[in-house]
Amino acid sequence: MKQQSIQLVGLIMAFAVVIACVNGAAIALDRRSAKAERVAGLGPQGNVPQFKVECDWSHSLPDDPIVHPNQPGRSHLHDFFGNTTTRADSTAAGLRGGDTTCQNQLDTAAYWAPALLRDGVPVTPTGAVAYYRPGVGVDPAAVQTFPPGLMMVAGDHTATSAQALGVAAWHCGASPDLTASPPSCPRTATLGVRIAFPDCWDGEHLDTDDHRAHVARSDDGRCPDSHPTPIPQLVFEVHYPVTGDPGGLELASGGVHGVHADFFNAWDEAGLQREVEVCLNGSKVCGVVSNRATG
Repeated sequence: MKQQSIQLVGLIMAFAVVIACVNGAAIALDRRSAKAERVAGLGPQGNVPQFKVECDWSHSLPDDPIVHPNQPGRSHLHDFFGNTTTRADSTAAGLRGGDTTCQNQLDTAAYWAPALLRDGVPVTPTGAVAYYRPGVGVDPAAVQTFPPGLMMVAGDHTATSAQALGVAAWHCGASPDLTASPPSCPRTATLGVRIAFPDCWDGEHLDTDDHRAHVARSDDGRCPDSHPTPIPQLVFEVHYPVTGDPGGLELASGGVHGVHADFFNAWDEAGLQREVEVCLNGSKVCGVVSNRATG
């Protein structure tokens, strides 16, 4: 009887160990899945169809040809990337005739974001990267290219508290970990800011009075009926030579939460169409090193 009791206790303990291992494996799998989802959903990295364009900083001006057209000096200070001619009176036709700081010379679009200040002094960016990808869950084959001259604004320059991290966030280097305020970054991974643009268009307007109503964000992989055309989701990152204590940092628009950016499409039309068809519609990752969690 004693021996049977010992055997029974042993079986119970062995069963408990098996259950613990199974639960542990499930928890680990859930964590890996959550991390992979975070990377794929919020950042440009991951095995998601996309292409990227790297652009140097071009110039800084207190201009905004979308929000304050033909009013030089009316805006807070912006850092401009891509098209070298961008200023308050820029038009789509004029931009298409300009030079570009982008490594893809067919990308003559204009990108800009509020200047970053440290103790009131502008910090010159080290560059920017524009990632183009389908919106999260959107069928890559359904994505259509931007219409020529499309203008978009993303993020909220008036925000005084955290915005949704899937829209506007800070990060270090290529890390998928996003924060509402500038983090303390190591020397090997300098400070960056990331803005994700809407990925659905109303199919009619290149701009609207509020510069937002003509575009929308997909939900669960679907564009709303009011904005039925899936367009590439532009995820725009600006990088700065900033590491360590983020004290003294502030955007030219005020605070650190008012992260935003503007996009004025002046791409070479055939060049952009080719990128969309080959990389997005073709479900390919073009020119992007994947850091998606695996295994």
